[in-house]
Amino acid sequence: MLPTLWLLLSFAAPLLRSHFSISCPNRHCQLALLSNNDIFLHCNASGAQWQFFFLPVKTPWTNNPFTNSNMETMPDGSLLIRNPLPLQTGFYNCQDKDGKKVVQYEIDFQDIETIHITHKDLGQEPLQNETLSLGGKELIFTHWEPWQGCNRCGEPGERKRLGYCYIEEPLETPMPCWLYLGDVNLWSSRTRPEMQVEACHVQCTSSNVEYVTFDNFKLSEKLGSAWLTCPLGSIYRPIIWEADNISLTWKDQLSGQAVSTVLDTSNGGNRLQVFQPATYKCFVQQELSAQFTPKSDLDIPASLSTEDFGQQPERSTQ
Repeated sequence: MLPTLWLLLSFAAPLLRSHFSISCPNRHCQLALLSNNDIFLHCNASGAQWQFFFLPVKTPWTNNPFTNSNMETMPDGSLLIRNPLPLQTGFYNCQDKDGKKVVQYEIDFQDIETIHITHKDLGQEPLQNETLSLGGKELIFTHWEPWQGCNRCGEPGERKRLGYCYIEEPLETPMPCWLYLGDVNLWSSRTRPEMQVEACHVQCTSSNVEYVTFDNFKLSEKLGSAWLTCPLGSIYRPIIWEADNISLTWKDQLSGQAVSTVLDTSNGGNRLQVFQPATYKCFVQQELSAQFTPKSDLDIPASLSTEDFGQQPERSTQ
């Protein structure tokens, strides 16, 4: 059975952090992820040291994270990779201070810029299986992760699932496409990840909001727009935006009905491009994460506790 990202993530820390954390309970994990979306690779070792080998460019093994400016070893031994690149597909070994291997990750960072997005309620179809000819009859298909949770509760929302390109040889275990292909120079419209969205409706449970970010924004005079980023958001988590209490949905965007906002497809809607002044809110895993209001002459604190949130006076968006 293929390991799913959901199972690997179930061992991650329960509290939300700004970057998504992945653990490997079996000490050797092979998985596909998406480029341009930050992750933590967990390593439970004192004095952890990481080594890397990148398949597309066949770089020598290295243990110097500073040669890769988007990597950082954290105090707990985890490896933070910011905006991982498809070229960083390869092997990630963590060793303890005595040089003993603790865990190995084999990761295919699939190119988010090529992602195929569909909405079931619009009748849009995911990619179909295809056969490659690389010396045999290899099947290329999408391995779907489980559906993420509904992004709203108590009212209609949406949920998404991510799908990754996999290749399977007859009688062999399927592998993520670019771990299988390595440095093979193959172009195919089929070797790309997917995201599928559908409508959902669930009941609310108890709220656990502890921290809400407040910020303001100003539309660029040159571009006529502004980009807003949802704190704690990730393509691996349920996210939804509101504009003046009206939900901004993938269905509207994919059907061409959204005219004043754009959900960023490269991070699952974690960033929002806005073209009109309004009060924008984002929710992560059904909990309010941030509120953005048009910039005025008043200074707005960057972040407040939920106690402060309850005491905030209403601000005019005019």
